[in-house]
Amino acid sequence: MKERNHTTLTEFILLGFGSGLGLKEGPFVVFLVIYMTTTLGNTTMVFLISANSPLHISMYFFLMNLSFLDLCYSSTIAPKAMMSFLAGSKSISFHGCATQLFFFGLFASTEAFILAAMAYDRYTAICNPLLYPITMSKQVCIQLLVGSYVCGGVNSMVQTVFTFTLCFCGSNEIDHFFCDIPPLLSLSCTNTDINVLVLFTLSSLIIVSTSMVILVSYACIISAILRIRSAEGRHRAFSTCTSHMMSVILFYGTLTFIYAQPSSLSAPAQSKMVSVFYTLVIPMLNPLIYSLRNKDVREALGRTISSVFLK
Repeated sequence: MKERNHTTLTEFILLGFGSGLGLKEGPFVVFLVIYMTTTLGNTTMVFLISANSPLHISMYFFLMNLSFLDLCYSSTIAPKAMMSFLAGSKSISFHGCATQLFFFGLFASTEAFILAAMAYDRYTAICNPLLYPITMSKQVCIQLLVGSYVCGGVNSMVQTVFTFTLCFCGSNEIDHFFCDIPPLLSLSCTNTDINVLVLFTLSSLIIVSTSMVILVSYACIISAILRIRSAEGRHRAFSTCTSHMMSVILFYGTLTFIYAQPSSLSAPAQSKMVSVFYTLVIPMLNPLIYSLRNKDVREALGRTISSVFLK
């Protein structure tokens, strides 16, 4: 048994939401509707922000990249999952599984840093408005974006390497609808204590560090808003932050449940349902949250629609 290593395993089987190999039309339809809505919403957000010059400020620069990330990591998961629901074979190659895990980890980790950058942007705009154009210049925004991708890439690379250097010499059936770390660790025939520790440590480090930036930023923001004398001014300042706060709560709540607790390897059925929420539902909701609650985005959408019909 010890002589067999992961090189003898050429593929995994994604069980999805059932142990059988039959068709799963119900999950396919649900995933298809959610994914189409996600694709339409996030593509529209990227197009609106890039095509409307009034939205070419740092706040919408990060929002555009948030929509791009949502589109990317949903696309990493949903198409393969939908294929497995309808195909007679639910297999994914060893290297395909590693690739999916890496890109999902990259996009999901990067999103955490982007949300932190968005909180810092709101802090600067509300607490230091005179210095806002300088503090959040285009160069600074690009640096924050690149830094987010670098940090996300390092985390994803470490997690992927640690996971796929394990020995998989037993079952190749993954009790999940995509290649994620917890169900993969449960398939290993070697000791995974180090992997669990790395997963917990890096996930906690990312969640704690980025959430601290968000919490400190919003503590300063709330303090500054409370000093505004007019109720209208307080409402206007706070309204620029509510959409971001909703996205943060949804994203960090589900991410913490899956990865930042030692018991993340237990209750696979519950973990799958939570995974559906943060891999598909949250990316679908983010464009709706920002477009419905943001006056500038709604006006840009109105201008775009008017220009299309007037032509």
